[in-house]
Amino acid sequence: MNDRIKIKRALVSVSDKIGLVEFARGLESYGIEIISTGGTLNTLKKEGIHAVSVSTFTGAPEILGGRVKTLHPKVHAGILFRRGNEADENEMRHHEYKPIDMVVVNLYPFEKTVARSGVAEDEIIANIDVGGPTMVRAAAKNFAGVAVVTNPGDYEAVLEELQANDGTLGLEFRRRLAGKAFQMTFQYDRAIARYFSSRGKEMETEFPKDIEFQFNLKQSLRYGENPHQKAAFYAVPGFAGPTLANARQLAGKELSYNNIADLDACLEMLLDYRDPFACILKHANPCGAACGKTLAEAYRDALATDPLSAFGSIIGLNKTVDMSAAQLLHDTQFVECILAPGFDNDALDLLIKKKTRRILVLPEIIQGRPQGEIYSKFVRGGLLFQTADDIQINESELKVVTKRAPTREEIKALLFAWTVVKHTKSNAIVLAKGTATVGIGMGQTSRVDAGFLAVKRAGERAKGAVMASDAFYPMPDGVEVGTNAGVTAIIQPGGSKGDEEAIAAADKAGAAMVFTGIRHFKH
Repeated sequence: MNDRIKIKRALVSVSDKIGLVEFARGLESYGIEIISTGGTLNTLKKEGIHAVSVSTFTGAPEILGGRVKTLHPKVHAGILFRRGNEADENEMRHHEYKPIDMVVVNLYPFEKTVARSGVAEDEIIANIDVGGPTMVRAAAKNFAGVAVVTNPGDYEAVLEELQANDGTLGLEFRRRLAGKAFQMTFQYDRAIARYFSSRGKEMETEFPKDIEFQFNLKQSLRYGENPHQKAAFYAVPGFAGPTLANARQLAGKELSYNNIADLDACLEMLLDYRDPFACILKHANPCGAACGKTLAEAYRDALATDPLSAFGSIIGLNKTVDMSAAQLLHDTQFVECILAPGFDNDALDLLIKKKTRRILVLPEIIQGRPQGEIYSKFVRGGLLFQTADDIQINESELKVVTKRAPTREEIKALLFAWTVVKHTKSNAIVLAKGTATVGIGMGQTSRVDAGFLAVKRAGERAKGAVMASDAFYPMPDGVEVGTNAGVTAIIQPGGSKGDEEAIAAADKAGAAMVFTGIRHFKH
C-alpha cells in the first residue's frame, strides 16, 4: 500500500452542501481537477469554481431523470483499480480510463424525508440514493489508493492534511475516512430497511423479528445517577417526534444524567395537552400538574399541589413563557430545569439571572405527540418494546357504575386526573379539582398506600376533589381512603373481581364512580 497518495482528481457530489464551496476552492488551489454532478455542479459553477460534469468525464449522458449518472465503468474503474497492480493499470490504459483519487459524497436526505409529516411515498423512494452509496463503498474499499470524504465536518482536516503534505494524504488518514464512510452507508441502509419493515404488510406481528439500533453520542455527562457512575447521552438519528436530543440549552449548568431522565418524563406529559399546561416533576414523577387559562395560572395551580416536593424540581410548560409566568418561576425557591417551547425575551432575561438554573427550549413541544409511536426499554441482556400509551378517553366512553352519575364539573376533573395518572409511576393515585392536581401518591407497592399519600398531600383540599387510580381497586379499602377524605367522584379501569364491593363503597359515601376499561400502569 502507498503510504501517501497525490490527489489529482476528485469526484464531488453532495446533497448536504454545507462547506462545499470553501472545500472545493481548497481543492482547486492544489490543482485538483473536480468532477461533479447535478446540483453540486451548478453550485460550484455559480461560485466560479471550475468543474467537469460527470457526463463529460464518462462521455455518457445522465438518463432516467438522473437515476443513472455515476453508475458507469469510467467512474467505478477510476475509483476501484488497484494502484501498482500491473494488470489493473494495463486495463485502465487499454480502455483510456482516468484515475479518481478522491470521492467526496454525502447521500440523499432519506431520514429527514421520512421524518416529515405527510410525506408521500414517491418522495421517500426518490430519496433512496443508489449511485452515492455505490461510489462511497467503492472508494472506502479501495482506501489504499483513494480518499473518501463523506462528512462536511472533515473538510477542514482534509485541507490541512493536503497543505501539510504537499497535496498528499497519508494511509492512516485515508483508513479513518474509509471507516467513517462504511459507518455512514451502514446507517443509511439501516434507515431504509427500518422504513420498509415498518410498512411491510406481510409481517405476522406488529414488531420486527430483528432490531438494530443506531445511537449517536450527544454529550458526555459529568456522572450517572450517582457521582461514582460514568454516563453519556446518546441520540437516535432521524427520530421523528419531539426529543430532548433536539432541545437547546439557553442557560445554566451542564445537564446531568438525572436531569435528562426527569426532563424526558416531563416532555412526555407536555405532549398530551393543548391548553396552557404546567407540570412539576421529581424523580420522573409529577408532584403537581395543571391546565389554566394562562400559563401563569397553570403553573401557580401546579405548584400549589405540593410546594415542598417542588424544591429542586424539573418544570415543564407547553406554551411560550411570558413575563407573568416567568415571574412565578423565578420566585420559586429552587428549580433544577425549565423546559418550554419558547421564551419571550424579557422572560428569558429574568430567568437566566439565577445562573445555576438550566433553561431549555424545544419548539417541537407544540406539535404534540406523533401517532403510532413505539417505546423501548432496555433490560439486562434484552429489550422491551411496546406501543405508546396514547389512548384518549372521552366522556362518551366512560361507564357510570354507581347510583349517582358525576356532574359536569366532576367529569372535567376526572378526565384531567386520568391523563395525569398515566404519567405517574404505579401504583398511582391522583386527586384533582377542576384541571389542577391537589394530591398525588406514586410508586407505592400498595394502592391503598398510594391513596393515603395522595390524601395526605391534598389535606383539606381532598374535600370535593375527584380521584383517579391507574389500575382497578381489588378491594373497597382504596375507595374508602378517598371517600373518607371527602372525594366525591372516582375514575378507574374496573375489571376486578372486587368491582361490586368497590362500587358499593362509593355508593355508601354518595360518590360517583366511572370505569374506563383502560389501565395506565407505568413502571
